[in-house]
Amino acid sequence: MKEDFYDILGVSKGASAAEIKKAYRKKAIEFHPDKNPGDAKAEEMFKKAAEAYEVLSDPDKRAKYDQYGHAAFDGSGGFGGGGMNMDDIFSQFGDIFGSAFGGGFSGFGGFGGGGQRRVKGSNLRIRVKLTLDEVANGVEKKVKVRRKVQAEGVTYKTCPTCNGSGQITKITNTILGRMQTATTCTTCGGSGQSIDQRPAGADAQGLKVEEETVSIKIPPGVEDGMQLKVAGKGNGAPGNGIPGDLLVAIETVEHDTLKREGDNLHYDLYISISEAVLGCSKEIDAIGGKVRIKLEAGIQSGKILRLRGKGITSINGYGSGDLLVHVNVWTPKELNKEQKEFFERMQNDENFIPKPEKSDKSFFEKVKDMFS
Repeated sequence: MKEDFYDILGVSKGASAAEIKKAYRKKAIEFHPDKNPGDAKAEEMFKKAAEAYEVLSDPDKRAKYDQYGHAAFDGSGGFGGGGMNMDDIFSQFGDIFGSAFGGGFSGFGGFGGGGQRRVKGSNLRIRVKLTLDEVANGVEKKVKVRRKVQAEGVTYKTCPTCNGSGQITKITNTILGRMQTATTCTTCGGSGQSIDQRPAGADAQGLKVEEETVSIKIPPGVEDGMQLKVAGKGNGAPGNGIPGDLLVAIETVEHDTLKREGDNLHYDLYISISEAVLGCSKEIDAIGGKVRIKLEAGIQSGKILRLRGKGITSINGYGSGDLLVHVNVWTPKELNKEQKEFFERMQNDENFIPKPEKSDKSFFEKVKDMFS
C-alpha cells in the first residue's frame, strides 16, 4: 500500500502550508542526492517527499487527496510515484533547495550552472464522458489529443543574452553598497538556449502540433466534475524542456433508471396492487446488467430493499455501496365497473383495513436507515 503523504513529510493532516513547506525542505535536504551519492534508498525517499509536497502544497490537490486518498490520482496524479524525474523535481521546486545548496545543484541539469532551468510546457485540458457502468468499474479510455512537440531537426544554441545561464544579473549601487539581483532571462525564458535552426512547419519555439492517442486509466468511483492528470501529455517545451500535463475533467452521463448518491444507487420500482398483494418476481436494472428480485406477498408501498455491494466501488478502495430499491405500489386511476364493484366490496373487509406493525417503519425511519 502506498505511504500516506502526511506521514512521508512527518506532518499532521491539519498542518499549515508553511509547516508543509518547512517539512519538505527538511526532508529534501536530508535525502538530497548530492548529500547521498549512490544511495538508491535516499533517492527514493527524495522522490517520495517531492511527490507528497507536489500534492499537499496545492490547495485543490490537497482537498482531493484528503477526500479520496491516493485513488484521486491513481494512474494520473502526482509525479507518478517512483518514476519521477530528477529534473522535474528541481525545475519545480528549485526555490525550496536554493539557499541550502548554494543556489545550484550538480549532476542533474535542473537548476545547476548559475540558475539555468528546464522550461515546462503548458497544460492541456479535455473532457471525458463516462457511463454509470464505466464509473462503477473503472475504465481505460483512449483519446486523441493535439499537442505541441519538438519538431524533428530543430537545433538550439546557447542564448546570447544570458550566455546559457538562464538569468540576467544586474548590479546597482545603493546607500547600503553594491547590490546584485538576478532575474529570469526574457530571451530564452530561463532555459539558457535559443533556436539555431528551425525546420519548416515549426513555430518560433521550434514546436509543431501533432495528434497523439493517449491512454487514460480512470479508477472506479470517480465523480462528475472530478479532474485527473496524465503527467507529461500536455504541450512540449522548447529546448528539450519538460512537457506539460493533460488535465482530464470527468463528466458522467445520467442513467435512465439508476440514480447515484455517493457510492449508493437508487432504483424506483413500481408494482401493481395485485402484485403487492400476491407477491411477485421482478427484473430491475443494476450495474453490469439486469438482476431479479423477489417481493414477498403483502409488501407495502415505500418499502426499501437493500442489495448490498451492488452500488459504486469506493474511490478510496473501501468496498462498494449498495443498490436501494424503493417499492412503489401503483394505484390505478380508472376502473371498469367490475373492478370498481370489487373494491367497493373490499372497503370494509378486515384484510383491507390498514394495520401497520412495529416492523413497518415510518418514512423518516426509512430515510434514517438509508443513510446509516
